[in-house]
This record gives sequence, structure tokens and C-alpha cells, in this order.
Amino acid sequence: MTTQRRQAIKTGAALSAALAAPWVHAQKADKVKLSWLPIMQTTALYVAVQDRLFERAGIEAELVQFQNPNQIIDSLVANQADAGAPGAAAGITMLAESRYPGTFKVFGLQGGGIRVNRINDGLIVKNGSPIKTFKDLRGRSLGHLPGIQWRTISRHMLRVNGLDPDKDVRLQEIAVGLQVPSVVAGSIDATLSLEPVGSVAVASGEATRAMVNPCASVIADPFYSGVSVLTTRFIKERPQVARKLVQVLDQATRIANAEFERVRPYFAKYTAIKGDQVRVIAQPYLRAWNELDDTDVRSYQALVDVFHKEGVLKDRMDVRTVLLKPSDLT
Repeated sequence: MTTQRRQAIKTGAALSAALAAPWVHAQKADKVKLSWLPIMQTTALYVAVQDRLFERAGIEAELVQFQNPNQIIDSLVANQADAGAPGAAAGITMLAESRYPGTFKVFGLQGGGIRVNRINDGLIVKNGSPIKTFKDLRGRSLGHLPGIQWRTISRHMLRVNGLDPDKDVRLQEIAVGLQVPSVVAGSIDATLSLEPVGSVAVASGEATRAMVNPCASVIADPFYSGVSVLTTRFIKERPQVARKLVQVLDQATRIANAEFERVRPYFAKYTAIKGDQVRVIAQPYLRAWNELDDTDVRSYQALVDVFHKEGVLKDRMDVRTVLLKPSDLT
């Protein structure tokens, strides 16, 4: 057993024991509404539900699924949800914060990278396609997740590769579940996709990853496109519940990292991966709140700086201003 796994189990056991105290079970469960996307970055949520971590913590979690990253942040701004589960759009969070200052607190990061050997995104093409890199997209079409985050990232990736995103390539928004079918059918030439789309493509036998982790090669390595986020309204109104939620998702993150083989079957329930395909999915790179370090912060900042470079953010923003602090939960 690895040191990482022993620590995850030890920490998880300690938290589970604390949350299993009689007074917890005697109380009525605290309801928390969570918005989420069916992607690999949401792994900690799947673990929290399937391993009954919410239940043990006295939390009744209501899960609201979306296919568009914008919708998650919109639900938080509109006070229709308390938190964006792991996998909320990192860039859109900062964009919304610029428009509604003081609305969000980020407490976890999700992504992948070359150096950490974890897949976050890929350039997906049909088998036999001549497209090998973004430079090969001139005169062709590129699909991406709906919303401003992946449109901005896609435009930046094209621009860095010498292409004009307004003239040289046709960008098209495509929901997660339709990306591989669209590539295979030829209605789109390629997609810049989050996991598990690349794994689905490989498992289909009809599409593949022309590039693995292209965003990490250009923007930051590791590359984080997902965050765990709370609304400040939720924190102020129910700080103890917010603290429990962070503890549960931190525990779930550690379990997902240490016991990924055990939790693989969960993805068949929550993502487009089905049946035996779970064995081919790529493990994400997940960072819990109490694990975040300077490298993580710099990587998150690099993504947010892309939004500034592309003119989506008028002023450069410091991501440290939205990171959750222990004092926020007191």
C-alpha cells in the first residue's frame, strides 16, 4: 500500500469517525444543492455520493446536472445552488466574480498535466484524420464545450498556433455527450474536449486523441480548468454546513486520488462512459483545498490570464482573492 493511499485512508477514517458522532445522526440532515457536469473533473462528487460521505456528514445533497459550464455558474449567481461541485469552470468563475465581486470562494482544483501524467483534455479526431495538431485546423471546424470558457481557451489555442480564430477556423459549441458522435459522423472535424470524451473516443474504436493535454503544453502544466466553488452567501448564512461540505469533498478527493481503481465503476453511472469502457478512462489530477500550493495557484492564474489576453476579462484578476481561507468558515 502506498504512503499516499495510507494517508488518504487514515485521514478519511478520522473524518468519518468524527462525523459519525451520535449528535450528527440525531440532527436533521442539512440540505445542500450542488450543480455539476458529467465529466472526470467531477470525480470527487461521485465518490462522495457513492461512498455515502454526504450521508455520514449529515448532509442531504441535491444534485442538479448541467451540460453547459456557464449554467453552473449562472445557477450560483442566481442563488439556485449553494456550490458548484468539483469541475465547475475555473475561468467562468473568475469572469463572474469580476461582474459580481465577492460572490465566490474556490476550494479545490481539477485538471491534468504532462508532468503529473494525468489527462485533462485532448484534440479529438476521427480515425484516419489528417489533423495532428491545431495548425492542421486551417479551413476546418473545431468543436468545444458550450460557453465562454472553452470558446476562450479554443481561440487562444488557435491563436498560439498561428491561426486567426475569426477567419481560419469555424468554432462550434457541442455538448459533452455529442462530441464523439459529431466527430465520427464528420459534422465537425475535431473537438477540444475534456475527459472522459477522449476515453470515449478511444473506446469507440472510431476516433482518437490527436493530441493529449494540449492546454497543458501551452497554458500551464499542470492545467486546471475545473474548480470546486462555494457562494459567499452560503458561507455567511450556513458556515458550519459549508465547512462540512468542504471537509467531505476534500476527503472524497483524497479517496479518488488514492483508490482510483476502486471507484472506476462509479463513472458508468454519472458520465458517458458505459459498461466495460470504465477500464479505459483516464485518471484526473485532483487537488483538495488543504493541498493547494504555489504551483497550483500559478497554474490557475495562468488560465485566468488567458481570459485577460483574449479580452474577455477587462482587467487582470488575482486568483488568490477568491481562494477560500480558514477564516472564511468561522
